[in-house]
Order: sequence, then C-alpha cells, then structure tokens
Amino acid sequence: MSALPTTPPKDQALALERVLQWLLADGLIEPSRADVFQRDAGRLRSDTHPLVIVAEGKLKSLVAPHRQLTLDVLSEWLAGKVGLAYGRIDPLKVDFSKIADLMSVTYATRFRILPIDVGPNEVVIATSEPYLVEWIPEMQRIWRRDVRRVFANPSDVTRYIAEFFSLARSVKGAVAKGGAVAQNSFEQLVELGAKGASRQYDSNDAHIVQIVDWLWQYAFDQRASDIHLEPRRDQGVVRFRIDGVLHQVYQVPTAVMSAMTSRVKLLGRMDVIEKRRPQDGRIKTLTATGVEVELRLSTLPTAFGEKLVMRIFDPEVVVKDFAELGFSDDDARRWNAMTERPYGIVLVTGPTGSGKTTTLYSTLKTLATEEVNVCTIEDPIEMVEGAFNQMQVQPGIDLGFADGVRALMRQDPDIIMVGEIRDLETAEMAVQAALTGHLVFSTVHTNDAPSAITRLLELGVPPYLLNATVIGIMAQRLVRTLCPHCKTPGTVELETWRALIAPFKTDRPIELCKPVGCIECRMTGYRGRTGIYEILEITPGVKSLISTAPSIDAIRQRGLRDGMRPLRVSGAMKIVAGTTTVEEVLKATPQIEG
Repeated sequence: MSALPTTPPKDQALALERVLQWLLADGLIEPSRADVFQRDAGRLRSDTHPLVIVAEGKLKSLVAPHRQLTLDVLSEWLAGKVGLAYGRIDPLKVDFSKIADLMSVTYATRFRILPIDVGPNEVVIATSEPYLVEWIPEMQRIWRRDVRRVFANPSDVTRYIAEFFSLARSVKGAVAKGGAVAQNSFEQLVELGAKGASRQYDSNDAHIVQIVDWLWQYAFDQRASDIHLEPRRDQGVVRFRIDGVLHQVYQVPTAVMSAMTSRVKLLGRMDVIEKRRPQDGRIKTLTATGVEVELRLSTLPTAFGEKLVMRIFDPEVVVKDFAELGFSDDDARRWNAMTERPYGIVLVTGPTGSGKTTTLYSTLKTLATEEVNVCTIEDPIEMVEGAFNQMQVQPGIDLGFADGVRALMRQDPDIIMVGEIRDLETAEMAVQAALTGHLVFSTVHTNDAPSAITRLLELGVPPYLLNATVIGIMAQRLVRTLCPHCKTPGTVELETWRALIAPFKTDRPIELCKPVGCIECRMTGYRGRTGIYEILEITPGVKSLISTAPSIDAIRQRGLRDGMRPLRVSGAMKIVAGTTTVEEVLKATPQIEG
C-alpha cells in the first residue's frame, strides 16, 4: 500500500486507502485484512463510503477493549483522526422543516452533508466527507451564519438526507394542496366566519399518509410508549413519551396536524367528522422489522382542535418473564405463591402508568394453558391476546365491570381478570367469584399495598369476606434504569440516602452509580424502565387486623413483620445493584412512615 501525504487535499472524497492506512497505523486491524478490503472494494459501488466497507467486515479491534468495529465505532474513531467532533444524528432533535429551507436535497446529497441544528448565529452540519469543504464559504454567505461541522455515521447521513427532505416536501405539499383549512379553534371562529367556507385537507392525501407512516416508524425506533399530537395556537406539537418522560420532538402547521389526526382516526375506524366529543379506537400495524404493534387511540376536543394520543403496546411484553419485569428472586417466589392458588383474589395497585397492566398480562399469559379458561373484563382492552377471552366495558349499553363479571361467571371460567375495582358492586362480584372457586385478578388505585385493604373496607366490603377471599396485594412503580453505556460510579450524600429509607445507620456516603448521558440514551443518562414491587401476603396476622377495622399503619407494620418489603426498600436494592438512582426512586415511591 503506497504512502499517502499526511494532510489530504481539500475537496476530495475520503479514500479507502487512506482509511486503511490510518487503521493500520493505530493498530486496529491486521495488514492482511487491509489487503482484503482493498481487493474487495472493486466489487462495490464507487460511491460506497470507506467506513461502510470496513464495517461490513465485522472485525474486532486489535486494541483493548477489543470492541467490534461497527459503523458507529469507526465513525467516532475517524472523527478524531480528521479533527472533528463526532455527532450522532438524533431524528427527534432535528427540525426537518428548517433544513429544506437551507439547501436542496441534491446539494446535500452531492456533498453528503445534513443540517442538524439551526441557530441564530450558527448552523451545525453533519458530514461524512470531512475533506469536501468547497460548500462552506458559499453557505456561510447565503445563511449569514457560521458553520460548525461534526462527523457522523455515513449511513445515517445518507438515510436522513433522503427521509428528512422527503418529509419536508410532504409537509410543504400538504400545505400547498390544502389551502385554507377550517380548524376547530375557539379563537378562529370569528375570523373564519368573515372569510367564509373553506375546505379540509384530505386525510388520504399521499403527503399526509407519508407523514403519519414516518411518525409511527420513528416512534417505534425511539422506544416511545405514547405519541401526542397536540394542536396549539400557531403550530401543532408532536411529543413522544420515552421511558416515562415526554419529549417535544416536532412542530408542524396546525392544519397539517388536523389532517394527520383525521388520517389516524380513519385507520382506527373512528368517526372522522365528529370532533366535538372524545373518541377511542385502536390500530394494529407492523414495524420496519416486521414486529406486530398495537396502538390504542384517544381523542380529546381542545381549544385549538382535536388532541390525539396514541399509546403503543408491544405484544412482546406479555411474554416477558418476571426477571425482565424487575422482580427479584424473592418477589417472584412470593408472587408465584399467590397466583398459583386455585381460587381467591389477587390485587395489583399503583397509579396510572406504573406497569400494572403489563404485570397482569404477563402473569395471565403464564397461567393461560390449554386446560384453563382465562376471561377478562377491561376498560378498554389494552392488548388483544389470543390466549384470553376478552370483553370490553360498554357504558352506553349499561355493561359495566360488575355486569361483566356476572356474565363471565356463566362462561365456565377458571381465571377472571377485572380491569379495576371502582365501586362496591364490582368488589362484591369479585368476592362472589372468588368464593365460588375462581381465581380473580384486579387492580385498585392506591399508593401502596396496605392502603388497598382499607380502600376495600371503605367501599363497604365486609371484613370477613376480605379475609375469606383476598390472597395478597402487590403495589408497584416503574423507575428509569441507568444507561449501561455511560453510567459511572458516584456517591450519594448520607442525608439523601436516609431520605430514601430512614432510619439507615451509616457514617459515610454510599457509593452507587450515577447517570452521565451519552448518544445511546439521548444524553439523558437513562435507558429503559424496570419495576419495583411491594408484596403484602394476607397472613393470619393480617387477617386478625382486618377483623378490627385497622389503620393503614397497623397493616403496614404487620406486613413488615411478615416479610413485606416496602417500595422504597425495593428501590434501594435496585440502586445498590446499579440499576437506577436515588432520585428516580424518591420521585416514584411514597415516603416510608415511622
């Protein structure tokens, strides 16, 4: 391999030969592999990026820690070689509506550049060709801004040039085609009355179809659990909930958002014309990898139009084992001991979004064998599962939870899942089902497990029936887990630790892990969520208390003596294991009294 000059000439594409020489100089690959890459390059397209050629070799670095030379690893390495910062393109942080105003797709493709951040004084450009720089003076003159380049994964640059400019064209095409659009906004009624009638966007327009499909795909890629389409005064806002936290990701014209909402309603078999009342629907679709995903839809009329929330349900969650859900070995043992009983009531409690449905579905999935009839009554059906017989509450025809349980009792069930116990009638039907030999699962909205007992007593369920039927109660929460790629050892001050589980006798700060933030976790320091659990078994000691109209504190103290681990203590175990942080557990769990 011939020697190359130290500084490559400007305005030339990066050469494979130069990249291979740098890899050899840094000791990352063997000379024989460099010769193979050089020889095989002739069979590839002439515009194939050198890093793509090397990454396809699937080699491991010869230098410790011997990471695989993936395209991301090679891109980060090359950024250092050419003196640029490495930038990972985050599609949720790129305003695609602005980049099309800066340059054409032809121009971006020619130089392999993509604007990823447009500020008042600076434009950040992701590039995969560090020596193609002839465009910089021209763009600085046109934009009247400074240009700061970062080196990015060449495949990402190529992919997002195509997708962002295509999406921007779709938005502009929808705006141009739609003309003036009537919006259901209180502030626009007078103005529109003066202008007269105007026409709506077509929700089947190719531009709108592409925007909605693209939005779903990125939500799936980013592990979003919810998509919010929110009409505002001047712009429509798109937000994703990722790991329990909402992130604003896009802004589109309000009229385009109205058409997007109509498109989703149409696919969800909802009444597209009706915008004055809330509606519910559902859609089943596939991800780019062929995985089936279900979306539950909910609309709400607001001052500026219809707000739409799409909750994303991955059917794979029902096949997760208890370790994947965050159960410790002791939690799993206690939970299985309760759910394997032939009859009785098992309750799960916690606020909305705490993972109760996932826990129940996963549990029912393990119990739903061919010999067992599992029936559910839900409001609404969260995930359609073929192993269950699922029924949805229908208030319009007076089919509530209690009526549903009454109907299910005549269906020869072995296991019944009641979506929620909200009133005495539903509680009485659940008790009746348990007394007649059925295993009943349900949820109650309380802060912790002991509070569920007092809640049922307050509803009017007699203590002797609770003692006869309730097997156990589990409270749960979800906390964000530390990103495994960037978490680092740290310390927690003594007072902060004591605030988590007091009293805790120690004289020094606790050494734990803390979040840092990296590209893999979108600079949040967290990636994914896990459950923390508090399991209260109805032991003879607890039963004796229930008969005396006990206080929550008395039940809690008895439960602790019988082996119950409070939510915060369960969270503390996750903290010590390096799974999450003190801040996450404090935010998610109620304070331990006493």
